[in-house]
Amino acid sequence: MSAQSAFGSVHRRQFLLILCMLIAVPPSFGDALSGKSLLSALRTGGYIILMRHGSSPRQPPDTTAADADNPHRERELDALGRASAKEMGEALRRLKIPIGKVLSSPTYRALETIKLAQLGTATTFPQLGDSGQSMTADDTGSRGSWLKMTAAAPPTPESNTLIVTHYPNIVEAFPQEAAGLADGEALILRPGPDGVSHLVARLKIDEWSTLDTGR
Repeated sequence: MSAQSAFGSVHRRQFLLILCMLIAVPPSFGDALSGKSLLSALRTGGYIILMRHGSSPRQPPDTTAADADNPHRERELDALGRASAKEMGEALRRLKIPIGKVLSSPTYRALETIKLAQLGTATTFPQLGDSGQSMTADDTGSRGSWLKMTAAAPPTPESNTLIVTHYPNIVEAFPQEAAGLADGEALILRPGPDGVSHLVARLKIDEWSTLDTGR
């Protein structure tokens, strides 16, 4: 083998070694993810899915229209909210994205989102509520701090934590990351060793089913 060929062979081996190292290293904290790279990360677990409840009219239903299990006539999901919650749950199961702990606002519309998505039994916290007629919440100033701290707790191994709450709470905890967050949209956060959760993606509720088709 000539010196030039040997030199080229060494460089090829070095290139392949570096490439393998890059593939093996998981995304750094704060790295943006999307499509299949986000799907792969979520399948591994270790993320917080901080979600605004599904689409809901701004006014509660009247007595004749309220669901039978909604005696206090809280706000409910509309047809879009119900359909998209079901589709989200189906996508999570089809894509084999593991959900561990489920934390929720005590409000009907938040719990309805989880119930229709069939994501397990939720543990409710007043700090995730909306200060409305359905429950008693802490002062507004403390809810954002509580949520930020809770979202920094690592999930149970090989799972993701789902938190369903309301826009004011999310934007209070993550003002820049959550600006303009739509009904059903989620922040995908990765708790870091610094005790802070870092945003890696934002995902609308109808985008879960496309994670395996995106780049």
